[in-house]
Amino acid sequence: MFDGFYRSPPDYAAQRRAVEELRQRFLQLRAFSIGKSVLGRSIYALGMGDLREGVLFVGGVHGMEWITTLLLYRFLEDLLDCQKTGTPLADIHIERALEHRSLLVIPCLNPDGVEIAIHGPAGADHLKPFIQRLAGNQAPCRWQANARGVDLNHNFDAGHEQLRRMEQEAGIFGPAPTRYGGGHPNSEPETRALTNLCVALQPRQVYAFHSQGEEIYYRYGNFTPARSQLIGQVLASASGYQLADPEGLASHGGFKDWFIERFHRPAFTIEVGRGQNPLPVEELSPLYARLLEMLLLAVLV
Repeated sequence: MFDGFYRSPPDYAAQRRAVEELRQRFLQLRAFSIGKSVLGRSIYALGMGDLREGVLFVGGVHGMEWITTLLLYRFLEDLLDCQKTGTPLADIHIERALEHRSLLVIPCLNPDGVEIAIHGPAGADHLKPFIQRLAGNQAPCRWQANARGVDLNHNFDAGHEQLRRMEQEAGIFGPAPTRYGGGHPNSEPETRALTNLCVALQPRQVYAFHSQGEEIYYRYGNFTPARSQLIGQVLASASGYQLADPEGLASHGGFKDWFIERFHRPAFTIEVGRGQNPLPVEELSPLYARLLEMLLLAVLV
């Protein structure tokens, strides 16, 4: 990738350059937008192979968790490079391994939230005064939601009424830097873009990347597939992470939750790294080295 991309937080301008560079270097890459954010920023999808019924990776759901965006760009770039040159990645021959498989990566579902987290309210364009009222004027900004103050991982249609009661019990009644699920499920353009994509392409399994905690979540409700636990155990063994269940306000409304309830197929939330968000960009290289085998297995299982 162009010089410095993996050494700095990935704001929107850097991501646009990264997508264009990947397009130019790898003719096999399919790059397109699945929709627009509240502020009109493209939500990029980058794919390899026949994208129907493949594997879907999603990062950058929360603003301060932008390290997941860098992680997915780096993994995709390595896959594309090894596929093009015929060199192995972690002793796996990528071209042969992916011959009958496909991967679609959405590195950043929440480009507005990431922009606000990196640049503060100035990243919110005409909504700058609104963001200032909710979060103050600092940059970088402790911001997880989208530009309307809706936490995308509370906005999916899975246990929304129960989650709303839990939010209100926690004193959350409206737009906020984090944990407000919106007035109704799928109220946000980013959420709708992702759910529409899933309905169109019918992924066989999905992975949502967050930070931090070194945990893997695989269960939701009564429709969790039996094989999800086994896949989760394989991923945990490869990464050293723990299988766990989210607690409290993290237990409903997420992408994983909606996907399991809607499709009855495996879905996982992977909380990468350990520390306080935003994890420093210097953590990317050791994080990637530790998770590379797990990322490959997630595509191949």
